[in-house]
Amino acid sequence: MARKATPFNVMIVGQNGRLQYEAALFVASFRAANPNFPGRLFVAEPQPGPRWSKDPRIGDTAVRTLLTEHGAEIIPFENKYFGEHYPYGNKIEALKALPRGEPFIFFDTDTLITGDLTKVPFDFDRPSASLRVEGTWPKIELYGPGYTATWKSLYDRFNLDFESSLDTNHPDEYWRRYLYFNAGFFYYRCPHEFGQRFTDYAVTIRNAPPAELVCQTLDPWLDQVALPLVIHSFGGGRDALEPGWLDGKTSCHYRILPLLYAREHQTVVNTLEAVSAPNKIKKVLKTYEPMRRMIYQGKGAKARALFDQAKLPRREQAIRNTLKREKLWLR
Repeated sequence: MARKATPFNVMIVGQNGRLQYEAALFVASFRAANPNFPGRLFVAEPQPGPRWSKDPRIGDTAVRTLLTEHGAEIIPFENKYFGEHYPYGNKIEALKALPRGEPFIFFDTDTLITGDLTKVPFDFDRPSASLRVEGTWPKIELYGPGYTATWKSLYDRFNLDFESSLDTNHPDEYWRRYLYFNAGFFYYRCPHEFGQRFTDYAVTIRNAPPAELVCQTLDPWLDQVALPLVIHSFGGGRDALEPGWLDGKTSCHYRILPLLYAREHQTVVNTLEAVSAPNKIKKVLKTYEPMRRMIYQGKGAKARALFDQAKLPRREQAIRNTLKREKLWLR
C-alpha cells in the first residue's frame, strides 16, 4: 500500500540584501517543481528592532511582488535573542511564526528545489537535518578536549544520552562518529516545540558554555552545535530520512552560485537556468550583481569549465581557492 503523505509547510527566511534574491530564486524553483503543493510556503521576515542597526526587512519591492505572486506568504518575526550579530539565529527564532502543531520543513534560502517534496518519505515524529556536512566543528586543539569530551559535555548539559547518539561504525575521535548536521534543512511535527527547544539550547550554549568548549568558537557554528542536540532530544537522528532525497534528487543546498556551477550535478544547473529564464523572474534576479554575472552573463559556465565534476577536489576549500584565483568568487 502506498504511503499517505503527511501535509506540511515549508519555510525559508528572507531579508534585505543577498537573502532576498536567494529567496526569490528558491520560491521560483519551489513552484516550478511543486505547482500543486498542498501545504503553505512561508518566507519569514525579521522585523526592525534593537537587535538590528538597519531595517532587515526585504527592501526590494519587486522581490516582494515576485514572492507573493508565486504563492509565498511573507510573515514577520521578532528577534529576541539573536539578530545582526548572529543572523544565523533567524532560522531558530522564525520557527515560532509558523502555525503551531503543523509539520514543517525549513530550508536555507541558498537552496534550489528540484523535485516534488510531497514524495519525500518524511517521518515528522523523527526529526533530521542535512548530512551534507564537513567536520567544521569542533576544531580540536593539541592540548584541549577531544571530540568525545567536547560533545559529551553538551549532552550532559541538557541531560541527554550521549552514547545513543554515536555512530559506532566510525572510530573514537573521528568526527563522523558524533551526531553533526548542516543546518541547511531540518524538519519536525511542530515548529513551536522545535523552535523553543532550539532557542533554549542555543542561548544556553552561547551564554554558559561547558568548560570543555573553552578552545572552541561558536560563531558561526552555534546553530550547528545546538541542532544535533535538539534533534536527538526529540528522538530523531542521522537515519531518520532515507538518503538521497534532500540534498539529493529533490533539493540542492548550493550555498553560493559559484559553488553550484563548480560542483553540482548538471540537473541542478539545468534547473537553475530554467527557473531563472522567464522574463518576470530575470528582471528581478539580474538586479543582484552576482546573479546577473553568474547566470545571465556566462560567468557560471566559466566556473563550471574549471572543474571535472566527476573528479572534484575532496575539500571545498580547494574549489573556493580556484574560483577566487579566477575572480569568480561572486556572492
